[in-house]
Amino acid sequence: MTFSYRRVYRGPIEAVILDWAGTTMDFGCLAPAVVFVEVFKRQGVPISMEEARAPMGAHKRVHIQKVTELESVRRRWQEVHGRLPDDGDVEAMFKDFVPLQLECLSSYSELIPGVLEVVAELRRRGIKIGSTTGYTTPMVEINLRDAVRQGYKPDSTVCASDVPAGRPYPYMCLQNAINLGVTTVHACIKVDDTIPGIEEGLNAGMWTIGLAISGNEVGLQRPEWEALAEAEKQARRERACRRMWQAGAHHVVDTIADLLPCLDDIQARLRRGEQP
Repeated sequence: MTFSYRRVYRGPIEAVILDWAGTTMDFGCLAPAVVFVEVFKRQGVPISMEEARAPMGAHKRVHIQKVTELESVRRRWQEVHGRLPDDGDVEAMFKDFVPLQLECLSSYSELIPGVLEVVAELRRRGIKIGSTTGYTTPMVEINLRDAVRQGYKPDSTVCASDVPAGRPYPYMCLQNAINLGVTTVHACIKVDDTIPGIEEGLNAGMWTIGLAISGNEVGLQRPEWEALAEAEKQARRERACRRMWQAGAHHVVDTIADLLPCLDDIQARLRRGEQP
């Protein structure tokens, strides 16, 4: 007779791993998007904000490469340059991207409402706080400096440049788990405003919470979002939520301010023996 055994974690949530732009700061995830538009403009190839946002969440060089793979962008590039974009073009644009991004980051560094209150409650519950980002180390150092000035400092920060590959690969989440000393990835929650960020958490075996409104999916600064008619808000919310549910998120809410009820639900599910 053959038996199989299944071990189940029923303990507490140990860590919440947060993204940066669009999740904890920079409502609308504007900082990277505006720079992507600019670097393509410098090549004589205009791109839309929607095209600039399409691969958001990836390492920034990979992001540029993925934009050059969009059929609409390839067609425009061919018209301007008489050939398709190649790896040399990607490298040249990434070199342009880095100083431009470093220059403007602090202009988009305001914490998203609710961050400080949620982080304080996580710490009260004994939950550790990690973070991941598609930014490079020099870029996230600016984010960290500006965040600390406003009262937010995660216990661990891992950049795409710190690991073999960025999102949707799980390495940044797993490195956070190592840095934070968690018992099991089932005790971790990844919170992100991008589809690759949700996939990153799922690939790491973690619970995931998508943020539909504050980040890349809607892509509006807070005053722009608040100025929309309710019907338009609902239409954009439904589209963003649908994409995140389809990506596999366990919960989807508007912003980080809505996070705590999701944690309560996940904790209850853990107690029942459920896994991500």
